[in-house]
Amino acid sequence: MTTRRDFIKTTGKGVALTSMATSGFIAKSVLAESSEKNLLIGIIGAENSHTAGFGKLFNIDKKFPGAEVKYVWGETDEFAKAAMKKGNIPEQVKDPKEMLGNIDALIVDHRHPKYHLEAARPFVEAGVPTFVDKPFCYRASEGKDFLQMAKSKGTPVTSYSSIAQSSATFDMMKQIKSMDEISQVVRTGTADLDSKYGGIFFYGVHIVQPLIYMFGEDIEEVKVNRNGSAGNASLKFASGLFATLIFKHKAYGWETFVESGNQFMELKPGVEESDPPKNYADMVEMFKTGKEPRSHQSILNCVSVLEALEKSAKTEKWTPVELLNV
Repeated sequence: MTTRRDFIKTTGKGVALTSMATSGFIAKSVLAESSEKNLLIGIIGAENSHTAGFGKLFNIDKKFPGAEVKYVWGETDEFAKAAMKKGNIPEQVKDPKEMLGNIDALIVDHRHPKYHLEAARPFVEAGVPTFVDKPFCYRASEGKDFLQMAKSKGTPVTSYSSIAQSSATFDMMKQIKSMDEISQVVRTGTADLDSKYGGIFFYGVHIVQPLIYMFGEDIEEVKVNRNGSAGNASLKFASGLFATLIFKHKAYGWETFVESGNQFMELKPGVEESDPPKNYADMVEMFKTGKEPRSHQSILNCVSVLEALEKSAKTEKWTPVELLNV
C-alpha cells in the first residue's frame, strides 16, 4: 500500500495532477490516511506570533490529541528558531517544499498577505489541505484564480479572522435574526491604514469579516476618512443598510453597535468561547474531513471589501467594491 508520505511526495513532483478527478482522489487519499494516523502539520512563516501560538496549541497544550506541528519555515533563521522554542516545534526546513510528502496539512502565516498564495500553491496543487491565516490574500483577482485552482484540484482550503470565526460572533449572528430591522451599524477595531504589512488588510480583516458575517456581503461602495493612519469609513450595502467603521489608533479590541427600532445598543455575545476555540476546531475539522467551514465566495468578498477600503484610503472618495464571482 502506498504510504501517505510516498503518495504526497509523488504528487509534489507533478505526477497525477492533470485532471480534476485525479486531484479529487489526491485530497481524499490524504484525508483518509490522516484520519487514521497522527495529523502532521507544517507552517510556512514564523514572523507572526501566531506560529508559536499554533505550536503551543498543538504541541504543548495538546488541544487536539494526535495532531502535531512538525515543521516550520521562517522568513529568517531567527524567526524560525524563536517559534520552535516557544511552540515546541521539532523541525525547521530551509525550503518550504521540503515539507511536501511529509505533512498532512499546511498553515500559511505570513504577516503581509501578498506572500500567502505563492507559498500555498505547490501544496494545494499536491492535495494538501491548507489554512491561510488572515487575511487570505492581497488582491481579489489573484485570490479568485487560486480558489478556482484549489477547487479544480479537489483540495480543501480556507482562511478567516479568528474574531469572525468565533463562538461570540456566531452567537451575535443569531441575536440579529431575532431583532427588529437594523438601520445602522457601527463597528470599531484596531487598524493602521499605513501598516507596512498591507495597510488596512493587516488588522482590518478583523473589522470587516465579522461585519459581513453578521450583516451580509452585499457592500456596494466605501469611503474612508483619514485621521493620520487611523480614521473611519462609511459602507453602503445594497440592502440599504449603512455601516460606519471606526479605526482605533492606539486602543485595542473590537465592538459592534446597532440601531434597531428606537434603540441604539452594543451587541454582546451571550456565550463563552469554546475550548479549544471555534476557529481552531473548524480548521482541524477541515484538515481531517475536507469540510470547508467558509465558502470560497465569502473569502473572496472580504478581500474585495478590504481592497476597496485600501483604494479609498488613498483618495478619501467613495470607491466601488468590485465583487468577483469564484
